[in-house]
Amino acid sequence: MNETPANGSGRPIIERIASRLLYPTSRPREKSLRSEVSGRIVLVTGASHGIGKASARKLAAAGGIVVLVARSREDLEQVAAGIAAEGGIAHVYPTDMTDMDAVERLGRGLLDEHGHVDILVNNAGKSIRRSIDESYDRFHDFTRTIDVNYLGPVKLLLTLLPSMRERRQGHIVNISTWGVMMPPAPRWAAYGASKTAFDVWLRSVAAEISADKVTTTSIYMPLVHTRMSAPTDFSRVPGLTVDEASDLVCHAIAAKPREIAPWWSPGVQAWSDLTRGRAQRFMERSFRR
Repeated sequence: MNETPANGSGRPIIERIASRLLYPTSRPREKSLRSEVSGRIVLVTGASHGIGKASARKLAAAGGIVVLVARSREDLEQVAAGIAAEGGIAHVYPTDMTDMDAVERLGRGLLDEHGHVDILVNNAGKSIRRSIDESYDRFHDFTRTIDVNYLGPVKLLLTLLPSMRERRQGHIVNISTWGVMMPPAPRWAAYGASKTAFDVWLRSVAAEISADKVTTTSIYMPLVHTRMSAPTDFSRVPGLTVDEASDLVCHAIAAKPREIAPWWSPGVQAWSDLTRGRAQRFMERSFRR
């Protein structure tokens, strides 16, 4: 029987236990986080809701000058007002990440107004779960996921990277997905392909920019219960809360590891590499229309 915790969060205790066992999170020391972000320009995309919003609030509380990016000005202004009420500093830059001209204007505007960006949290994302036979006349499903999850972030970094490399300072945190490390799952072709594209792009670029002291962290995020994941019924699947996921973002900034992944994912990935054919056949047998 699922019990509801007394703190009123409404989250079943059994799920909280399962989440902690499957997806332990790292909570950075406040002093370490503050030393990395205090007085620095921290850009967070997808900052109006979910992981982006929670991360922005924590980074501002640690002294970061937070730049909030998402499509809705109204939602961003509400986040900024909350940060200001807590004594933090936040600037609002409404931008549609599927509009490449707007993304370039964002990057150049930030450099003009703030001089530089110290930390970029690439959090904005688009998720679509749809079978291929329902996608024959929906090419836009693929273009909009690739624009938000891959091309938009690439365009933004092409604008910001020269400044980071010249200053020999910068850190990029990418909110990826543990699915990138796993065998491809049915119905997730658009999402998986777009997230994999940017993951490979960033890891390739990381090898080129490391000599200039620009660092990257890829967070292979497990399931997080947000409004983006809500359209798919994950109610029986243990996952992180937004607060737990934002702790991972803060840890990525404070500790700067090359990657953060669920502890169990390397074993699953090794198994899938060794049994690629059998894993694919398992997916094929398991998938039902």
